[in-house]
Amino acid sequence: MTRKLFGTDGIRGLANSGDMTPEVAFRLGAAIAYQASQRVTHRPRVVVGKDTRLSGYLFETAVASGICALGGEVLLCGPLPTPAIAHLTTSMRADAGMVISASHNPYQDNGIKIFGADGFKLPDEQEAEIETLIFGSALDRNRPTGTGLGRAERLDDASGRYVAFVKASFPKELTLEGLKIVVDAAHGAAYRTAPLVFSELGAKTYTLGNQPNGENINHDVGALHPAACAAEVRRQGAHLGIALDGDADRVIVIDDKGNEVDGDVLMALCARRMLREKRLRKKTLVATVMSNLGLERALEREDGRLVRCQVGDRYVVETMRQRGFNFGGEQSGHLVFLDHATTGDGLVAAMQVLGILVREQRPLSELTQGAMERVPQVLVNVSLPDRRPLKELRATSRRIAQAEQSLGKDGRVLVRWSGTEPKLRVMIEGPEEDRITAMAQEIADEAKRDFELSSQAGR
Repeated sequence: MTRKLFGTDGIRGLANSGDMTPEVAFRLGAAIAYQASQRVTHRPRVVVGKDTRLSGYLFETAVASGICALGGEVLLCGPLPTPAIAHLTTSMRADAGMVISASHNPYQDNGIKIFGADGFKLPDEQEAEIETLIFGSALDRNRPTGTGLGRAERLDDASGRYVAFVKASFPKELTLEGLKIVVDAAHGAAYRTAPLVFSELGAKTYTLGNQPNGENINHDVGALHPAACAAEVRRQGAHLGIALDGDADRVIVIDDKGNEVDGDVLMALCARRMLREKRLRKKTLVATVMSNLGLERALEREDGRLVRCQVGDRYVVETMRQRGFNFGGEQSGHLVFLDHATTGDGLVAAMQVLGILVREQRPLSELTQGAMERVPQVLVNVSLPDRRPLKELRATSRRIAQAEQSLGKDGRVLVRWSGTEPKLRVMIEGPEEDRITAMAQEIADEAKRDFELSSQAGR
């Protein structure tokens, strides 16, 4: 089923424009309430949270109105991380959860993500059904009146519930006493909860990105701009830094020397530990096609393996659930520990890393040094007139095959279209950076020539 509104992570776009309008948000809220009402005998209950964008007020009101218009009850949580809404949806026994956030995008954008009653993001098929409701007439035909209308209320202790949930994912016999931690909340959804988690576990906490004004989310801070966190780690002589993105579902960690530790290295560190403790189900980690080849090799040395899926944390989770795995993630910092959470959670991931650090009593720079040996990786993006199947770009396909044959088992070639625009992404890994850079550029140039030739042939 083709989806018109939903992308790889909900609906997203420029706030108050195009598809990201209060009218669409109203009908989306109504569709969620209507869909839930077909499954349950009680009034549908929907948990609604948001990040700190100025437009959050607009969409929070619109979504809640839509839910109430179809007889649903709304639990408003205010600014909270995306994974907090997933947790609260299950702990409150709600029928759905909705998050108003554009994650790492600038403040002008906004988006809406949806969780089912089980705390997991909806599958593509269910999102397509929601779109049918939004564009159809069923919502208008089934509006209740009188006492059939819904109501909204504030869940005043929502942030406290989430803080307790995150702390419970940290080993109960350990504390963070004696540690100095820099926490960068990106002026986003975790600006209150993140500092509390670390300080309540005993750490000396230095906080950045905790003064949101509606316009500064992700601006020069957080997981997208970890340099600010790294500088503060060095300035304070901290043991590590935790840099979150706007909705706190991903994390970039800074080690004690001020070096950035991305999702691949964090996955290597945690997965190898889980393998040794026999906690990694089926000895398998799930990552996307973008994760470094060095991660795969690091697991093989520990008698583990890596299973890859398409880009997007939702597809990581789907693969884990379908095949019975319990840990996966993305290079960008989305880490999913299914034993603790149903979606990527930057703070839960930080708890797992800190658990290793406290147990080992070694600096993070030492722990990550031997976690994996990164294979040189280059990425070249080329903008093209439109998206076409790669098999139609014959010269480009031949060039890709030549690169794959040349690298053999020493490298990897991945060529894919962007999920949101006509941009071809050429990623190559191999032992010599200059060589693979030239290969990637040759493929990109060939793609341009393919389009030029087809354009000339069509004249």
